[in-house]
Amino acid sequence: MNTNKIFWLGILGAVFLIITTILSGLLFPNYNHVEQFISESYAIGTQNGIYLRVFGFIPSGIFITLFAFFAIRILPKSKLTTIGLLGFGIFYGIGTIMVSIFPCDAGCNKEFIDTSLSQHIHNLFGAFIYLITPVCLILIGVKAKDWINGKTISTISILCGSIAVLFVMIFMSSLEGNYIGLYQRIIEASILFWMVNLAFYIKNYKHQ
Repeated sequence: MNTNKIFWLGILGAVFLIITTILSGLLFPNYNHVEQFISESYAIGTQNGIYLRVFGFIPSGIFITLFAFFAIRILPKSKLTTIGLLGFGIFYGIGTIMVSIFPCDAGCNKEFIDTSLSQHIHNLFGAFIYLITPVCLILIGVKAKDWINGKTISTISILCGSIAVLFVMIFMSSLEGNYIGLYQRIIEASILFWMVNLAFYIKNYKHQ
């Protein structure tokens, strides 16, 4: 696959996720992006949850997974880059697909009372997404400094990964806080900002 097609996989992955997240908030009555999980908008029993998952979040996860796996073929070969991109594709890409296939209970059942199997699977993959993805960005950033014109993408990778790590810790320590939705969106924004920048780097890679 050429660099332009890989670029569009990354862009589409980000666009689908962002638009679906915004749209899900608009379709969910009295939804608050600052106070509520993204998952609450497509939880079990929500009116439009199935459509948001099938036409928004799952396609996003597919695009992201393909972007990561094809990027391995294009970027300079190294163990850190391969581990980072494989981890990103598996845990953020496939992870996004899995948390969509297995939505949380209504309200995401923060008290964990009589949780469904779907909720347990959703929580498991959600934890993997946020614990592992930021580390993948940092690993890629460490090696990216050796790429052609890689200083900028290296800095962005390490910075975005570090921001994500910080807010994952805040997020995990305040799952019932009033700003949980904001913390989650900062994590997502840092990851997607990195992915878009890597997509542009890949697009221009053969011309450097």
